[in-house]
Amino acid sequence: MTAGSATGDTQTVLEHGGKLLARRLSAAGVSKLFTLSGGHIFPLYDGCLEQNIEIVDVRHEQTAAFAAEGWAKITREPGVCALTAGPGVTNGMSAITGACENESPMVVFGGRAPAFRWGQGSLQEIDHVPFMKPVTRLAETAQSTDGIPGLVDKAFAAACGQPGGPAFVDLPMDLVFMEGEVSQEPFAECDPALLDPADAALVDQAAALLAGAERPVVMAGTGLYWARAENELRKLSERLQVPVFLNGLGRGCLPADHENFYSRARSTALKGADVALVIGSPLDFRLGFGGSFGEDTKLIVINGSPPAKRTEREIAVELIGGIARTLAGMREAAGEPSGTIADGRAAWLMKLRDVETEKRAAEEAELNDARSPLHPVRIYKELAPMLDRNATIVCDGGDFVSYAGKFVEVYEPGCWLDPGPFGCLGTGPGYALAAGKAKPGGQTVMMMGDGAFGFAGMDFDSLVRHDVPAVAIIGNNGIWGLEKHPMEFLYGYSVAAELTPGMRYDQIVQTLGGHGELVERPEDLRPALERAFASGKPSVVNVLTDPSVVYPRSANLA
Repeated sequence: MTAGSATGDTQTVLEHGGKLLARRLSAAGVSKLFTLSGGHIFPLYDGCLEQNIEIVDVRHEQTAAFAAEGWAKITREPGVCALTAGPGVTNGMSAITGACENESPMVVFGGRAPAFRWGQGSLQEIDHVPFMKPVTRLAETAQSTDGIPGLVDKAFAAACGQPGGPAFVDLPMDLVFMEGEVSQEPFAECDPALLDPADAALVDQAAALLAGAERPVVMAGTGLYWARAENELRKLSERLQVPVFLNGLGRGCLPADHENFYSRARSTALKGADVALVIGSPLDFRLGFGGSFGEDTKLIVINGSPPAKRTEREIAVELIGGIARTLAGMREAAGEPSGTIADGRAAWLMKLRDVETEKRAAEEAELNDARSPLHPVRIYKELAPMLDRNATIVCDGGDFVSYAGKFVEVYEPGCWLDPGPFGCLGTGPGYALAAGKAKPGGQTVMMMGDGAFGFAGMDFDSLVRHDVPAVAIIGNNGIWGLEKHPMEFLYGYSVAAELTPGMRYDQIVQTLGGHGELVERPEDLRPALERAFASGKPSVVNVLTDPSVVYPRSANLA
């Protein structure tokens, strides 16, 4: 119900808190709310229906939060989810923490026990803010119904800031049912591509260092993607003829078939470079805490904001500012290579291409492996030709996902979704749900470990109900591969690392209304994949893989 009162020329419009909130979501351009139903947040649904915001419901709050982050990863717009009080919020904690580590912009609304009875023991009463604060860019509780619109705007500003990440708004149940004044404020938007570049003197210093290098390399990651700086990376690489390696959400920011893109030669390139330009990729475990580069390699590091985690590795030039405009400034200041520098770079690129070619040739044996159960690499022999250029690849697992990171080629930004450095399993169905909603009609493929299926397998029901025909390929080796093999190496035995061999995950998905097939032999894989893609349903191709195969950790490109 809407009430109004006139005071002079001003019309005051009153609506309940859920409608006030939904109006601000609509002003922000939000079209989807991912959620699992709960009485504390009913008014949000009422408001979203009025604003034509689609309510996308799931079977577990972790999937709602993963879907919100998946939406952010695919669209580079804030994803939004609503979680009911108490266990609803805590069920979403791992996904929210993962989004924090990935700097994914998302806004999470939590139901909360009524404010007027706070401390008296209401159902699901707990103060969420203290445990949300360490893993969000903002965590606040609404203090009044009138204050809800302003707090929503504040949350979006925090989620889209530098760095981005999740923001959490706690909504006491009584306040969202009560009426307050509708906000007439315009919504403030931020384009990260327009952020001010790093200090000009440092940009010039970095450009001179890069221009004078004979063996330069670029290592770019998730921060490049959030900064919408892929075009500037491409221009810089092409002008200076610098080889590019990508990780995280950076994958696809230079197409896999671009002449300056490399993957297999990464170790050779990073160790052999005289200058490395590291863009939006922290020097964490994925880069050996800086040790992946040669001892004499000079590092230029670009980030949109000062990194939260520091490395002991010496950095020659650190640039903090808008990544797109910083790269543009470097390109202009560096000029074009000539003389011995140009000759050195040509030889460097040729050396890396030779390494790339040699390593790809060495993979042919595994790609054509005829064993049963299958070698995991054989899957990509059959899958790769079936992938669209703009297919969304969702990775949810351990060892099996490592193979995907090596063998799946990515050609466009926002098409590669892995869990990121927090390494949380169960992302698959949520990310796939977001992909289906963000890119209807597009191809969505999940690469899942059999262990990962157990975290969110019931949310294939959500994919069925929301008509998202994602195809999941499960690498079913019946073990926790990342744990079993290392533990056996250390102790000569393993415990708590076995799953049921040959589990029929395909039949589970069939029961939920999807399409499922079991594959035991390599020659049966391609026909099974073709039927899955043609089914028009959420599908599982359950591939039995050899549990004795150990992924070579040193070659991990994910």
